[in-house]
Order: sequence, then C-alpha cells, then structure tokens
Amino acid sequence: MTETDTGTATTTEGETTDVLVVGSGIAGCAAALAAARAGAEVVLLTKATKPDDASTDWAQGGISTTRGNPASLKQDIIDASDGTADLDAVDTLVEHADEAVEDVLIDTLEVGFDETDGGDLDYTREAAHSEYRILHVDAATGTHILRPFLNYIDDHERIAVRQDTAALELITAEGRVHGVVSDEEPEGNPIYAGATVLATGGVGALYGRSTNPDDATGDGIAMAALAGADVNDLEFVQFHPTAYAGEDPFLLSEALRGEGAVLRNGDGERFMDDYHPQGDLAPRDVVARAVETEREATGEVVLDVSPLEFEAEYPGIAEKCRDRGIEGDEIPVAPCEHFLCGGIDVDDRGRTSLDRLYAVGECARTGVHGANRLASTSLLEGLVWGLRAGEDATGFEPEVVEAPELLNRDPALPERFAAEKFTRLQRTMDEYLGLERDPDEIARASAVLRRLKGEVDAYIRTRTARELYELRNASVTALLIARAAGENTESVGCHYVVDEAPLP
Repeated sequence: MTETDTGTATTTEGETTDVLVVGSGIAGCAAALAAARAGAEVVLLTKATKPDDASTDWAQGGISTTRGNPASLKQDIIDASDGTADLDAVDTLVEHADEAVEDVLIDTLEVGFDETDGGDLDYTREAAHSEYRILHVDAATGTHILRPFLNYIDDHERIAVRQDTAALELITAEGRVHGVVSDEEPEGNPIYAGATVLATGGVGALYGRSTNPDDATGDGIAMAALAGADVNDLEFVQFHPTAYAGEDPFLLSEALRGEGAVLRNGDGERFMDDYHPQGDLAPRDVVARAVETEREATGEVVLDVSPLEFEAEYPGIAEKCRDRGIEGDEIPVAPCEHFLCGGIDVDDRGRTSLDRLYAVGECARTGVHGANRLASTSLLEGLVWGLRAGEDATGFEPEVVEAPELLNRDPALPERFAAEKFTRLQRTMDEYLGLERDPDEIARASAVLRRLKGEVDAYIRTRTARELYELRNASVTALLIARAAGENTESVGCHYVVDEAPLP
C-alpha cells in the first residue's frame, strides 16, 4: 500500500481513505472539517466545479441562531412544522446552534456578517420567526459562507477535494457501506472508506421551476434507497412563496418581508391577513398556497418593496431585478420549489440505517423540519449535523470488498435522451406533485414515473454517463416522493391534499 497526495492510500484493489464525504455544501464541508479535526484523512467528492453549483451558495436570507433563547427558536420551528417536528431533533439543533455558528463561521472562517452602525451583529427576522435572530450578509449569506468554507477545506492538509466528480453507486456488503464508485474512470473508480457521508443536497432539478442548482438531482437519496437505507417524509417538498414569476426565477428572500415588504394581489390589495394571523410573515406553506390562490383569482401577485431602502439594503436582489427589466417597487412573484424537508432517515449523529453510512444536509431527514421548514434553519441544520456526523464517522478502518461492476460498452446515449426524459419528469412533478396534490393525480404520476425509471434502467445497465446516472437518481427520488405522497392522505404542512372528486 502506498500513500498518495490525494488523501487516499492506493492498494492493488483501489483507493482507501478514512472518511469519504460526497457533496460540498455547508453540510459536506462541516463533515469534512470535523472528521479532519478528529485526525481522519478525508476525501471530499463534489459534482460542483465552482461554488454556485452548490445549493448553499444560493441561500439568501441567513442562518438562524438562538440569540440566547433556544426555547423560543424551538417553539418557532415546531409551529412552522405544523406541530410535526421531532422534538428530540429540534433540541439537538437549538442546543448546538450558537456554538457551531461561533466556532466555525465566526472564529474559524471569519464570515463578515452584517453589523449595526454601533458595531454589533445585525440580526434580521424572517417568516414565522417570533424574534430578530438571523445572521446575514446582505441577502447573499450562502455565498459568503460557502466560498470561504471551500477555500478553508481545500487548504486543509487532511482533506483532499475532488471537483467535477460524481458518485455513481454505493459499495455495500452485508448491510455495511464501504465507499462509493465514482465516475473518474469510464467503468467507475472504487473509493473505499472507513465511513461514508452523503451531503448531496436536494431535489430541485426534479421540478421545472426551482430555486436550486440544476445538479440537485436527488443523488444521495436515490443511492441510499437503492442500497436499502430507510427514507422518510419525502412527500414534504417545500415551495418558497416569493420567487420571481418570470423566466429564469430567482429567490426573493423572506428577509424582505421580515423588514417590511408586503404582498399584493393583482387588484393592489394586501391579502395575507385574510389567510393567517401572522399575515405576510406566516409559515412558508401557508403563504405559498395563498400566493397561488391570489394569482389565479386576480392575475398576479407582487412583492411591494417600497417600505424598504431596497437598492441600498439588498443590492444583489436589486441587480437581479434590473437584469430582468423590473422597474419600480413591485416585483412579480410566484411559488417555486425550494427545499425537501424529508430524505434519508438519520439519527442525531447523522447515522443512517446502514452501517457506516451517514447523511447530512438537505438529503437527510433529521426530523427537525417535520412537514414544513422554518426559514433560515437549513444552513444551521447542515452545519450542526455536518459537524456531528463528521466527528462520529472517524475511527473506522476501510475494508476493500467487491465493488459494483459498471459497464460502459454500448454507444453514447441518443442525442438529447437525458434532457427529454428530464423534461418529462419535471412536467409530471410540476403537474401532479406541486403545491396541491390530488390522490388520483398522485397515482397517475407514480405510473408515469415507474415507466420512466424502467426506460432509464434499460440504458444504465451498459453505460456509465453521469447525465444518465443523474436521470436514474432523479427518477428514483421522484418515484419515492410520489409513493410517500400517495401513502399520506392527510394534509399537513407543505403536503396539501385536495380531493377534486365531485361531492355526492
């Protein structure tokens, strides 16, 4: 066995490393950092080739803290979840929130969070938060966290980052995960690890309109499910209520409404007070459905930013508006797929039901969010669980076992094969598994998605193209979402069931 300069040891059978992390958002970076701090050699694989390929980079509003009142944050999380959040998981989050933020983001990365004129940290508020407790940098917090985090990780002597690298399959034997097969070779490159941490992000690419990167194809969820890991709460797909309504949607942070912006319908009327006592700051699922209802009734909904110093306080969002020809104080908005509250089932250390497999970030179901996520808790959850999983994943010896045999003997895919299948998948998800779900339409979606998965499986047996595996993962995850939606007949949080059958 020989040591390499890539964080792995080379054997005659393949590469080995102590901890393997798949994904480079805040959760993956946190896991890699914690494992390295504990003395492990870490390899981090990421499909990304630049920071804005990761969902963390797209996060606008900020990262929640407890601001010295964990009980208050806990109650807000529970209320936003429609009472479905796992109380133990929420306790884990709020108990470790401030320590994680201070340790990693403030002391280690020295993130330049916005300050008041007096030099104190400037906290903002977002929907369903009862207090001003959210740290932010303008309205581009994710960018200002992820980029220094990636630079720090990339320079760490115990961490080797491999960009533009996808994990295709998990290597498993007798209920234990031993690593992954990556796409670094035409027929796959086995990388064996003492423990494997999935931090692959969400499912935005499954929908036609999303606030997530195009490579958010549900990879970790699909690979884990195919390997036999438990998944849970996949019906809870959250839609953000205020994304730009035109082509090329972008997120209009809830911080805008937290600081005074208001929603108006096509008749110029404020309407959220008619839907919820918290008005414009109601939980996301409530606001998203209200916005869609008012759009259908009055033709449009706009976010009126006239109460704000918009250009000065939110220059990044203002620039995106100008780029799309939006002038004045009213920005057309519509709901847009934003976040998956469920995923691979994990415990308080990110451990899955498969031995030595961990999951963190949006691909994981910690139980914190229940049926609906509270604003600005996704970065916090990724940070807290990433640190806990990374530390727990150390101390295991890698074991070389037989890896899946991936074949690459057939000609390349037909032109636009993957793109056309993705379009079909997205249309199915948009039409049948969006803001409102009808039981008959959920069943129809399941049938379409099963056929699509069968078509993809026929090609993937003899090809290892990344786009094909992404399509496989997307179809598997979409089918799991449809199955979960069909099994849950109760409207709760962002899973809203409407039976359109005529009354007798």
